[in-house]
Amino acid sequence: MAAAIAGTAAAAEAGGLTAVDGIRVGSHTLRERPTGCTVVLVEGGAVASVDVRGAAPATRETDLLDPVNTVQQVHAIVLSGGSAFGLDTASGVMRYLEERGVGYAVGPVRVPIVPAAALFDLAVGDPSIRPDAACGYQAARAATTERPAEGSVGAGGGATVGKLLGPARAMKGGLGTSAIRAGELVVAALVAVNAVGDVIDPATGRVVAGVRSEDGRMTLDVRKLVRTGAVPEVRPGANTTIGVVATNALLTKAEAKRVAQVAHDGLARSIAPAHTPGDGDALFVVATGAVGGRSLLTVGELAAEAVAEAVVRAVREATGVEGYPAARDLEQR
Repeated sequence: MAAAIAGTAAAAEAGGLTAVDGIRVGSHTLRERPTGCTVVLVEGGAVASVDVRGAAPATRETDLLDPVNTVQQVHAIVLSGGSAFGLDTASGVMRYLEERGVGYAVGPVRVPIVPAAALFDLAVGDPSIRPDAACGYQAARAATTERPAEGSVGAGGGATVGKLLGPARAMKGGLGTSAIRAGELVVAALVAVNAVGDVIDPATGRVVAGVRSEDGRMTLDVRKLVRTGAVPEVRPGANTTIGVVATNALLTKAEAKRVAQVAHDGLARSIAPAHTPGDGDALFVVATGAVGGRSLLTVGELAAEAVAEAVVRAVREATGVEGYPAARDLEQR
């Protein structure tokens, strides 16, 4: 078991989402707030679907990803801060792809297929500063096959966690990525963590970042707080964890939908509580189809594991901002 865990950790360090051939990732961060967006490019096209579990989503083009609908492949996925305003970032990515002749052919026109999801980070810094089409274009220009940057960058720039007792007791969230290899099969995840709940390390069961004590010096445990009945309702739409799972497995659109559903188990393992009325949790799946004959059960379970690892990495790699310390800040005390 220890060897398996060590192997998974090594794979996670190796490349994150870009461990899947054909995937490029770029982020653009507006440091003056902070906020930003992160773009996953699959210019060669990839089968895709999505599963939205949170009750307060901010999304674009998700209906197109329903297996019953016509278009089968996407060319990019965008994750953004800025709440619904941040969905404008997808327009910038579309412009970037159109300039390169990438898109779904409709007669002489090519229309880039760019679904997107945004998280609410407007309570951090100046809310008038938010990602727009220019931010999306810059993130697409920055996309590479290098391991994606993590922590307080891109869509994770203004992300926070542990908000069940209000922003004064919260901590910094962020962007995290992880990849797992099983022979030729690669399943990877990239997640922007802006949860209302705590982030839990599934390997230890301990809180990594979340609701802080009144003096701010240590984390409480929301799982214990909920049992007291003392946790208030949260403001709808003020949170959300969003992400992309990528794999080189050969999947149909319906199978990608099933993997997206199972991948949410990774959020449930690493965030407590997840999928709340105040979160808009959404996970996309893109499959490049390079490796066939793989069990759907295997792909789904590896997706859940990669998502959980990415969530934990997001808060461990984050840098604190005023009012929102990071996990590393509490560990140093």
